[in-house]
Amino acid sequence: MYTSEKTSKIFNKNGYSYDIRTRNEENMKTVPFYNPENKNGPMKVAAFMSGSGSNIKMLLKREKELMLAGGISPFQVKFIFSDRSDGACQGERIALENGLPYFSYDIRRFHAMRGLGRTVHTVSGLEARKEYDGVAANLVAAFDIDLIALGGYMSVTTLKGCVNVHPADLSILTPDGKRRYTGDHAVADAILAGERYLRASTLWTDQGVDTGPLLMVSAPVEVKLTESIDALKNNAALLKQTVDRHQEALKQKGDWVIFPRTIEMIAGGRFALDEMNRVYVDGRHMPDGYRE
Repeated sequence: MYTSEKTSKIFNKNGYSYDIRTRNEENMKTVPFYNPENKNGPMKVAAFMSGSGSNIKMLLKREKELMLAGGISPFQVKFIFSDRSDGACQGERIALENGLPYFSYDIRRFHAMRGLGRTVHTVSGLEARKEYDGVAANLVAAFDIDLIALGGYMSVTTLKGCVNVHPADLSILTPDGKRRYTGDHAVADAILAGERYLRASTLWTDQGVDTGPLLMVSAPVEVKLTESIDALKNNAALLKQTVDRHQEALKQKGDWVIFPRTIEMIAGGRFALDEMNRVYVDGRHMPDGYRE
């Protein structure tokens, strides 16, 4: 509970500006995800990806835009990491185009050589994933990374300090308080449930699937159906076409906007957590995600 508020603009020693709202707090303290005052230079980001890397490309584009606009960006991507080494990931090409180090470690081959499935829901599976993640953890430590950007990274990671983007509005809950649209089929689930609009969300990851603290929610993308919901339920090919079309629109208006924006705001010290894992932006509680 807060009793008063004061807002001021702060310019730190690296030249970044951000708003700080100070309030008289009775009970709750907040800790920023990242405090630029405690660092020399931009926030160091590791970009993790598995496929086309469109989210990572948008993140790199935003970094360049900030450099051109003000001569400095509050964040800097230091390397790209992929969980695929079979040629299906575009990470190496993106890294080459942007002059970045690139690393890959194929998770499918890792599990196959050990005779394990990719699940993390068993003791052996979770221990194997921690072993796999040890390679990336060494890279994160070597580059002194502050934040991991999961841009279409299709493996569950045990690493901490990650921001993910998800193609659904994670503020929508079930009657028992759980997030309604999680997992790989979130867009299909939302369309089949009759949602009129789709939104993307960014979140601070935890050990669950799309269960971490909600950071930002995108502008809406209208659901436009050419067939009834019943027809989609009974035609898998038609449903896939509909989902793909809406997911592409959601990437452009949702993922590609809020993913780099979230990381930019974290780099500016604007996002914080309290002792109950609740998210704040500029000192204000954001239970349904920050929206612009």
